[in-house]
Amino acid sequence: MKNFTVYLVILIFLFVSKVLGQETFESKAKKIANKIEQITKEEKEALKEEVEVVNVQLSEGKISHEQAEKRKIELAEARALRIEEKVTLAQNELNELVQQKVDGKIKEDSSRVYILRFNPRKWERDSTRIHGEKRTTSQFVFAMGLNNMMQDGELQDSNYRFKGSHFYEWGLTYNTRLFKNDNLLHAKYGLSVMYNNIRPTDNRSFVVSGNQTNLEVNPVHLTESRFRNVYLVVPAHLEFDFTKAKETDGKKYFKTHKSFRFGIGGYAGVNVKSKQILKFEEEDLKYKTIIKGDYNVNNFIYGLSSYVGYRDVSLYLKYDLNPLFKDNEVKENNISLGLRFDLN
Repeated sequence: MKNFTVYLVILIFLFVSKVLGQETFESKAKKIANKIEQITKEEKEALKEEVEVVNVQLSEGKISHEQAEKRKIELAEARALRIEEKVTLAQNELNELVQQKVDGKIKEDSSRVYILRFNPRKWERDSTRIHGEKRTTSQFVFAMGLNNMMQDGELQDSNYRFKGSHFYEWGLTYNTRLFKNDNLLHAKYGLSVMYNNIRPTDNRSFVVSGNQTNLEVNPVHLTESRFRNVYLVVPAHLEFDFTKAKETDGKKYFKTHKSFRFGIGGYAGVNVKSKQILKFEEEDLKYKTIIKGDYNVNNFIYGLSSYVGYRDVSLYLKYDLNPLFKDNEVKENNISLGLRFDLN
């Protein structure tokens, strides 16, 4: 099972790396624009140093004022010519990029097209953005909040500290508008890492006995008892986004995460790590013990999740449909409630 998990993580990593590694028309156009900007910056700095040399010669009386002004003009024209030559090469790259876009040989991931105009005599670059539709966007997701267990529909806050048990989640999601001319429905999917922590009450910790994992009182007085499970999951939601479309020149333009929204869906994945963290003090010495193992934890995880919020922030609820431990007589399912941030 551990080998399977490792292979799955590697495959997902390679897939995400391939997706993220694909350069779009916009990203390549930006690189060319940055190259042109760097050219002008370097040449301007070089010209500044050359002019400073002329000023020193003028202050030392080695050249006259008229000679200094003439020399500065000559230097500026020479640098302008160098810029024009270098920028021409960059603009050729841009022309080739546009041709590749026309021929359908390059991926377009954005609705923004950059039009570059350069005047070497004026040392300036201009860019104009043409806004259009963008069916798929991406977001970095971070969530955090309270974590606990449910048994037979009841919260087990007597067994696990309510305020001391937390969950964290971070990952990458894609948001695809389902209909071309309507902004309400979106498919939201991606890859996340979940951390579920529970802290037992009454100086107890988990003890494995055969195929059972039980909460037992620890003989040592514990200052902390925490049980952590880490999961690699694939979440999927149907998102309702109430951001209104804007219309310009008879054409609609859509944006996401600008108004109220909510999502319903679920997640599925694998357990990649389980460990118990115990802290205690003895004779003014502090000890921390980390015990790693499978603890009879289910290797797979699947559940339901939902969120509702405004713009980038939402209230987030998730619930595991399968119990935490595989064969325990007492079935406990993880439940989490907190805040979720979808950052464009």
